[in-house]
Amino acid sequence: MEKHNLSRRQFIGSGAIAATGLLLFSKTSFANTILRKADKPNSLINGVQIGVITYSFRSMPDTVEDLLKYCIDCNINAIEIMGDAAEIYAGAPKRQGGGGYGRPQTPEEKTASDDFNKKIAEWRTSAPLNKFKELRKMYSDAGVTIYAWKPNALGTHNSDAEIDYAFNAGKALGVSHVTVELPDEAQTKRLGDIAAKHKMMVGYHAHTQATPTLWDTALSQSKYNGINLDIGHYVAGTSSSPVPFIEKYHDRITSMHIKDRKFHDGPNQPWGQGDTPIKEVLQLIKNNHYKFPATIELEYKIPDGSDAVKEVKICRQFAADALS
Repeated sequence: MEKHNLSRRQFIGSGAIAATGLLLFSKTSFANTILRKADKPNSLINGVQIGVITYSFRSMPDTVEDLLKYCIDCNINAIEIMGDAAEIYAGAPKRQGGGGYGRPQTPEEKTASDDFNKKIAEWRTSAPLNKFKELRKMYSDAGVTIYAWKPNALGTHNSDAEIDYAFNAGKALGVSHVTVELPDEAQTKRLGDIAAKHKMMVGYHAHTQATPTLWDTALSQSKYNGINLDIGHYVAGTSSSPVPFIEKYHDRITSMHIKDRKFHDGPNQPWGQGDTPIKEVLQLIKNNHYKFPATIELEYKIPDGSDAVKEVKICRQFAADALS
């Protein structure tokens, strides 16, 4: 076998080439890592987590893949995801036909609705939680955290098994809390007890029925009962600033919806045109280091020539300016 003897110069030269190659590889890998990080959205602004609820994109296709793309396009890295999209991704049966949409259901619609409720209740009792974990990973890999989910399984008509499913799916999604419209006192007691078993918060959402004491009973029933405060609805319903309420109840607020409305049950407005002190509220969160996220909820009329993604970007910029 022929021997190959390297001179000192040849050895050093070959080592230099290898080192150069390694350096170039390291620089390339580092650059790729930086680029990957730069591609990921970020809406943590001066310590305040700005998020978005999927309802903001209701005028657009709303599969979980679509919703993730919208978050990335809007440079938002946190989301409150609603039940339909997540459940459909997990394999739930789809609702067929319509509801009443403000009018009484026809007998046929009522039958179809009852049939659907039975089917999805049955599906929930054996729902594949791995699909919710898969959904969480999809979002996490893209740099988006799912911090809350609003399932359609926390109502008075839902069984305890369905409510357990809602919390278990929430755990699989990695959320800190579930959200639901504020029900009657018997239901907040029921949900609070089940939440305690799962050690997960429930954030109760209210519309213009909000008052400074609306949530007091629910909060007294369980330490796992909390507030999903909508400052726009609060302003429209009370014709007053939500700041004193936030200062009093900040430790029980799980997340906050941000929108702009007028006093006296006034309409939704583009941000900055209503009576809601959005900037003051965001500054309050920043200055007091409150940890709950502030959720963009696009509810004003989308102008001609625009779309939901463009308007959410405008809202995000408004929040960024308010927190600067």
